[in-house]
Parts: sequence; structure tokens; C-alpha cells
Amino acid sequence: MASKNTLLKPVLKWVGGKRQLFDDILPLLPSAPKVYVEPFLGGAAVLLGMQPKHAIVNDYNAELINVYRVVRDEPDKLLDILREHSEKNTSEYYYKIRGLDRTEGFSALDPVVRAARIIYLNKTCFNGLYRVNSLGQINSPYGRYKNPNIINEVGIRALSRYLQGDIDIRCGDYADCLIDLPKGAFVYLDPPYMPLNTTSSFTGYTEGGFSYDEQVRLRDECLKLREQGIRFIQSNSDCPEIRSLYKDFEIKTVQAKRAINSKGSGRGAINEVLILGR
Repeated sequence: MASKNTLLKPVLKWVGGKRQLFDDILPLLPSAPKVYVEPFLGGAAVLLGMQPKHAIVNDYNAELINVYRVVRDEPDKLLDILREHSEKNTSEYYYKIRGLDRTEGFSALDPVVRAARIIYLNKTCFNGLYRVNSLGQINSPYGRYKNPNIINEVGIRALSRYLQGDIDIRCGDYADCLIDLPKGAFVYLDPPYMPLNTTSSFTGYTEGGFSYDEQVRLRDECLKLREQGIRFIQSNSDCPEIRSLYKDFEIKTVQAKRAINSKGSGRGAINEVLILGR
């Protein structure tokens, strides 16, 4: 694999992001897949750590995908608006910007304005916890950081240049990305995790969440990939339900640091699994 651009890093802090697990995932990745496929893109830590030349990436969260498309196409305009957000950043201003998705004209806002809003809220919300309610509206409180990195011009410009390559950015159901993949493709799946218990469920990335039935559907898609000879890795929680669903697959246990919790005592190392299809 060619030398990597060290400036390419996630521009959003995303719950469940894989930067801390990348050293565990890296040895399992092919050096030069014909096409790299990531159906649950999130913060894009694995994509940007791997930096494949040819990729198909997707997420169901339309506001998130809009950020990546705007970073790719309109970095100058995006940075101008982020500078304005940075200058005006206060608790009152945060809640004003957060409340835009409660207004009737929100869907008609310029895509660059919407992308800058997501980046600003992501950098200033409490603990980087991007969360939406059942209506798809962001409901994370203000974080009160002293010097949040709202603008990040170097990172945004590096990501813009990379995404202008052969990177197909999609928004929709993850399974649509898995149709008719060529031999030599590689898929990395990072779905919303199966909750470890009834109190640990976090379904706030998109309205509606990701139910057990969706976990079963994902397992079935993994079976199809294996039948087609398409290699994949899936990340998920280490729990009996996931181990049962994937009992016929190779499973590797890894440790991740739980960074998002309302109480400091609830943060720490926790087991996760990497499910290997090869």
C-alpha cells in the first residue's frame, strides 16, 4: 500500500468511532482491495486509516453524508461558515443553531449551511455525543469547552482532496452497497451495536435505531457475502446474542475504551468483537 497522508483524520467525533481500535483492525485488512466498501461510515476512522484508492461508502444518516459531500465539493464555503460559528460560539448561540432542525424551512437550507451546523454542534456538544430524538432532531446539550476545534481547516482540506478521488459517497440502506460487488472487494461493517443490556442501548445516530431484527438481517447479509467469496470484517458488542448469531464465523475479541457515558465511572475498557468473513 502507498504511503498514507497523516493529515487524513476524522473531522467529526462519532460515538462508536474506531480510531482506538484501528491497530486491532489494521492487521486484518487487505493491503489493496479492488474496492473497499463501508456501509456504516460514521466518523470514517477505518476508511481514513486505510486510505483505499477505490471505495464505496454509505450511511443512513443524511445529515452526516451531507457533511462528507460538502467537505468534498465546497470546502471554502464550509470553512467560512465555520469561522462565523467559532466567533459566535456561546451556549445561547449553540441552542439557536441546534434548534434549526425544529423549523419548517430546515430541509430547504443550503447543504453547506447544514454541514457547517453539524460540524459546529459536533465540536461543541456535551462529550461529543451526537444524538437525535425520534423525530431525527439533535438533542445533545451544550458542552462548554474552552477552545473547541470548530474550524480544523487543515483536516477539512485534506479530507476534501481525498474524497475527490474514486470515493463513491452514498446515503441509504446499508444492504444496497453490498449488491453485485466484484471479486477482490472488501467490506468493513460497523453497525449500531447490539446493546449489552436494557439500559445501555444507544440508538440516537438516526431516528428508529437498529433493532435485534436488523442485527439478524445484517447476519444474513454477511452469510451472502461469505457465499459470494467477499471478505469482510464486522465490529459489534461482545454479547450472547451476537455470539449466537455468528457462531459459524471466526470471532476475535478486542478491548475498547468506552468514552461516552454520563458518569465517569462508567467509562473504561470493554470487550468488543471483530467478526471475520474470509
